[in-house]
Amino acid sequence: MGNLTFDFTGRTVVVTGAARGVGRALAERFQTAGASVVMVDFDADALKETAAEIGAIGIAADVSDTAQVNDVLEQAVADTGRLDVVVNNAGILRDGMLWKLSDDDYEAVMAVHAGGTFRFTRAAVPHFRRQGGGRVINVTSYTGLRGNVGQSNYSMAKAGIIGFTKTAAKELAHFGITVNAISPNAQTRMIESIPEGKLAEMTAAIPLGRFGAPVEMAAAVAFLASDEAAYITGVVLPVDGGMAI
Repeated sequence: MGNLTFDFTGRTVVVTGAARGVGRALAERFQTAGASVVMVDFDADALKETAAEIGAIGIAADVSDTAQVNDVLEQAVADTGRLDVVVNNAGILRDGMLWKLSDDDYEAVMAVHAGGTFRFTRAAVPHFRRQGGGRVINVTSYTGLRGNVGQSNYSMAKAGIIGFTKTAAKELAHFGITVNAISPNAQTRMIESIPEGKLAEMTAAIPLGRFGAPVEMAAAVAFLASDEAAYITGVVLPVDGGMAI
């Protein structure tokens, strides 16, 4: 599947949470497909290194801050001349049992996941409308549909992204803007921290018997961002080896 690329030549793609993991894989896929890629991350040092390796533009920003989000898209358009795709991938974890979570644990997770998705999508609309269309792809989670012990804040945010995706798809279709989401199940640093016994149990529950590679998540996002997917909007695509069946 390494040869599978959609053509994004002459298009500008913004990816949040892009310094590592799935976000990095997304940026690499779009860069390989000819796009001008703008990588966004809160970790300025990691972002600078990754953007240099990929050959993309790196802009350090906090996705929960409206002014910074607006500045990122203004800079992206100033640097590349346009805006075609926004991928809302940024996320953080502040896990804990419900009765132990602080307000800060709740607010931080909501602000980055749900807030970042809302802010970047909202800020992209004027740019997309001027061009006559655009693509938004959000990253939600199986946890947003089924829940997970110790992640009430995270699951609430991810469920919210699903509702937001469907509503934004309805509101923005008139402008030629599609809004979709993926529900990934990827081998990332978060997986590496799971105890071996629990990891084996989780892997056994996946029909395909393994966690996906970040590049497999990137392939699904590239499809949803492509011309071939022009008639698809408001969907949540599971890229999870059958886990959601």
